[in-house]
Amino acid sequence: MSNIRVLLADDHAIIREGLRSMIDSQPDMEVVGEADNGRAAWLKTKELRPDVVVMDVSMPEMNGAQAAERLREDCPDVKVLALTVHEDKGYLRRLLKTGASGYVLKRAAVDDLARALRVVASGGTYIDPALAERVVGGYLRTHSGAGDARRGELSDREVEVLRLIAWGHSNKEIAAQLDISVRTVETYKVRLMEKLDFHSRSEVVRYALQQGWMEEA
Repeated sequence: MSNIRVLLADDHAIIREGLRSMIDSQPDMEVVGEADNGRAAWLKTKELRPDVVVMDVSMPEMNGAQAAERLREDCPDVKVLALTVHEDKGYLRRLLKTGASGYVLKRAAVDDLARALRVVASGGTYIDPALAERVVGGYLRTHSGAGDARRGELSDREVEVLRLIAWGHSNKEIAAQLDISVRTVETYKVRLMEKLDFHSRSEVVRYALQQGWMEEA
């Protein structure tokens, strides 16, 4: 398999240098370009066509959300992985709505960043576990009555599994969270995906956004 080609977009040179070092140390990744503002990230991405753009949320000239929205229109095959210090769910919602495929905190470990890049490059959606665990914990303690007709077809357990999928948890992590087996998680997952006629995690994330689940605390 060819390496995952990454473009770094951050207005701090020292952060880009650190990210380049971390990413280039991975056997299946390479940094192919850098940008120090949102507009440059947009233009260089159109030129270089990387697999993933690691995009800082706060940059001059054009912020990360604006750049991600431009890239969704101009380079739909390029994935955007948002990188930020912000743990506010508002930033997360905005980035996902404007085209980002993942959200990673700058304090994340090297292994977490590498995992996020692989998930996003393969077409998945990645949410930083530090944020996902905090928010999903609140979801599981407080069941909302909101939802459309399709949600009414799901059992309470299927809704719990769906929310955890939306927040980026693996089957193993969901099993541990709900104290059930991985095989049971897989069964719930197949059943709920069939009921909602979903075929990807991206559809699950969009559904979670529509339900307002990513706005709850």
